[in-house]
Amino acid sequence: MADWKDTSRNAQRFGSVPRAGGDVAGRYDEGLRKYMLSIYNYMASAVLLTGIVALVAASSGFAAAMAGSPLIWLVMLAPLGFVLAMSFGLHKMSQSTLNILFWAYAIVMGLSLSTIFLVYTGESIAVTFFATAGAFAGLSLWGYTTKKDLSGMGSFLIMGVIGLIIASVVNLFLQSGAMAFVISGLGVLIFAGLTAYDTQRLKMQYDQLRGTEFMGKAVIMGALSLYLDFINMFMFLLQFLGNRE
Repeated sequence: MADWKDTSRNAQRFGSVPRAGGDVAGRYDEGLRKYMLSIYNYMASAVLLTGIVALVAASSGFAAAMAGSPLIWLVMLAPLGFVLAMSFGLHKMSQSTLNILFWAYAIVMGLSLSTIFLVYTGESIAVTFFATAGAFAGLSLWGYTTKKDLSGMGSFLIMGVIGLIIASVVNLFLQSGAMAFVISGLGVLIFAGLTAYDTQRLKMQYDQLRGTEFMGKAVIMGALSLYLDFINMFMFLLQFLGNRE
């Protein structure tokens, strides 16, 4: 996978800021805030677009029609294809191409998530969404402001995600309610941890990227990381808070 996430090289000691005068330090802080705000704006806009597409697809009857056709498999697998294409083709793609793929991904994800309206009540989906938004905001704020180095969590959390994927595939055949409950609980915890970890990683990454042409691409990929954290945490929380139709 592309090495844009690698913060081990040329990184300053965690929690440090450039040793310079007040004007330089002020410009550094302003640049960091602008960089992080751009990431959050991209991420929040993508979540909003996904929600709108999902709601329109469900209310128009498209979700129900799609659920009963082979198209559902294409819509469910397409988001993974977008993520892989953006990750592995990052250095070869132009920023405009990456931007188009990012918004296309948000739209396709909306179509994929529209089927949850066929399973859960609209009210419980809304409650879960706002609960996720509140948890995400708190975890991201903690990841941004904490002085604790969270880099050690990265490998552990990624291994947890791989374990979740394997367990979910196995449970497709077992159809165990107890196992599904455990997977959902672990999923919430893992993506909660990833929210804080990714926020801090993106903040620390700014030192390496500022002033480079890669900054624009890094903003898009950073937004993608946080978007995935939000969507996955929402889906796992929905297993607990969602009321079925």
